[in-house]
Amino acid sequence: MNYDLLAQAAEKISHCWPDAKPSTSLICGSGWSSVIESFDVHGTLPFEEIPGFGKAGVVGHAGKVSWASLHGVETFIFQGRRHYYEGEGWTPIAIPIYASKQAGVTNMILTNSAGCMNPDFAPGDLMIITDHINMTATNPLIGPHNEVWGPRFPDQSYVYNPELQNKIKQAAATISLDVKEGIYLVSTGPVYESPAEIRMFRQMGADAVGMSTVPEAILANAGGLTVAGLSCMTNFAAGILDQPLTHEEVTETTRVTMPKMKALLEAFWAELE
Repeated sequence: MNYDLLAQAAEKISHCWPDAKPSTSLICGSGWSSVIESFDVHGTLPFEEIPGFGKAGVVGHAGKVSWASLHGVETFIFQGRRHYYEGEGWTPIAIPIYASKQAGVTNMILTNSAGCMNPDFAPGDLMIITDHINMTATNPLIGPHNEVWGPRFPDQSYVYNPELQNKIKQAAATISLDVKEGIYLVSTGPVYESPAEIRMFRQMGADAVGMSTVPEAILANAGGLTVAGLSCMTNFAAGILDQPLTHEEVTETTRVTMPKMKALLEAFWAELE
């Protein structure tokens, strides 16, 4: 991880918005970027203008960071993310976490699109992440230790903050929205999982599968931020239906589900006041 680039990225954001005092950051996964329409936007910065970040490489990721507010809660919104499978290491993935921490953020909200493996879930469902399984065989804390990430061996018992989970559930109740809860499993990608792998993951206890979020959750938790995660179930995982998987299905499901995604985040931000 390149800490010079992390510092430069944080400085770039701070220089652009010297008056920003965000308490919360939101990272938007595939298809989630349009939730920004619920916010009052004070400023926007393309990813490629931030040192070390680079252009978002996936359809459905707008590739911008905005300083915004909703219900009086100042928020940094990262419309998209970088992924480990893009081959550029951990620095681009760590930038939103590092820059948010340097700006004084205390809540890190992570969203993604995921394949559902739980037979009680269906495309279009939203799931609160209660825990994760890391099947990447790596993590961003490997390497020389930096105190910005807290102790050398961070505890993983409560990566996803129970209080924030309860606030999401309270928000869902206020808008009469049924939300699921479950365990998110991450693989490296960029290939979708094989049917045999999905059978194994289901036996391990995972409810949803994707290619992101967990590295950011590990970093944010290690850095002392409170973390919440939300997944949009965009498709059934491999082998559950007799059909191939495509990214177009992911983006189409999030487009159709967007009203629910916006409504839930609006109600959740009211709980963050």
